[in-house]
Amino acid sequence: MGNKITYSAINRRVESTTNSQSLLDISQENGIPHLHECGGGGLCTTCRVRVLDGIQNLSPKTSFENASCHARKWDPSIRLACQARPKGDVTIQRLIWSSGEVNNLQKELVPNGHAEERPIAILFCDLRNFTKIASQNLNFDIAYMLNKFYTALGEPILMNNGIIYQYVGDEIIGVFGTTGGTAQKNCEDAIRAGLGMQYALDTLNRTDLKDIEIKLKSGIGINFGTAYIGHLGHPTHKQFSVIGDPVNVASRIQNETKTTDTNILISDTVYENLDQDILVLGQEFSNKLAGKEDPMHLYELVGFKNMDLQLELQSSMNVMLKDEEEFAKIFYEKVFEQAPFVRALFRKNMTDQGRLLTHMLGGIVYSLSRPEHLKRGLAKLGKSHVQYGVKAAYYPIVKQAMLETISEVLENNKTERTIDAWNTALDFVIDTMKENAYA
Repeated sequence: MGNKITYSAINRRVESTTNSQSLLDISQENGIPHLHECGGGGLCTTCRVRVLDGIQNLSPKTSFENASCHARKWDPSIRLACQARPKGDVTIQRLIWSSGEVNNLQKELVPNGHAEERPIAILFCDLRNFTKIASQNLNFDIAYMLNKFYTALGEPILMNNGIIYQYVGDEIIGVFGTTGGTAQKNCEDAIRAGLGMQYALDTLNRTDLKDIEIKLKSGIGINFGTAYIGHLGHPTHKQFSVIGDPVNVASRIQNETKTTDTNILISDTVYENLDQDILVLGQEFSNKLAGKEDPMHLYELVGFKNMDLQLELQSSMNVMLKDEEEFAKIFYEKVFEQAPFVRALFRKNMTDQGRLLTHMLGGIVYSLSRPEHLKRGLAKLGKSHVQYGVKAAYYPIVKQAMLETISEVLENNKTERTIDAWNTALDFVIDTMKENAYA
């Protein structure tokens, strides 16, 4: 008899016959999606689980686990699945279900009860003419529209290592760099998020909002500076807070998009921390902002001069994986059509296999903003595929089937740049996996 591992949320029980496997290994072996951004190296904490029963049947905490538990103030029932090895029956609950949730983990490292100064980029995005739209539509349609707006425009913040700080009426506020990062990276993450929000809004207008005949517009202001960050408030109700002049200025910059009739404006502090050669800029302004004595220099952000890999992948992913089961079905049909002999490698339920595939694709796109985790994750993925019987010669078949699937699923939403981006990304993924698996 082996160790029985019960996954409470999905009411599934699996068995492990060896004490050398970690909880993460067991999840992967049984086709259960389980986030592990760093590849299970004990570095990112995304594979964490809550042990509901049988905690005494797990291996002792590693030094990394103990350090993470102290820094993030975990209760004793939380373990890292990549480090914990069962020696008896255990019931667990996976705590991080999607790549979008990973960004919120940054808040665990924010001071509690006081604030610390940290250099951050702040993005304010405002929905235009919302008062007029609200007066002309039913409450149900307004709620539907806002939820679609928040979801579609929130994703680019999360995909670029940002935190959704607040929803204020028809406004979304994103913060980048709360736990570190260079000024250049934090500003690049913020402008990529801003451009991604424009892509997302355009897609939203052409799809989900088409039937209610509403076309949304937005204005985005981005600033960079040192602000105070912490969990503040009443001792019984503290919440994540960002306080300081850079936040107020970002809001004022967003307001200036109305008077300048622009979509995205960035401050001079953002501009100075970017490689200007990669950007397409429009008009320049020297405007006096509310509450400021001296005019501020502002730049209209139009886009990137050349294809930005991350932006192209991010902008296509939600459309591409809108129906994850259908995407996986098409992909595996193409693989088996081109290489019938690889079907023998897939002995498990193909629905579970499809979930693992789309889970992995989404994780890769989100992890592009955290490349140090992505490379470790791909290295581990390559080694595990060798154990599954995958040979180096199979990868070109997989790549071709994936590109054909992406092209078919995106239909009219694809461009030549989108396909080029996925071609480049797949080469990177495959090369990294092969380099570590067949070295």
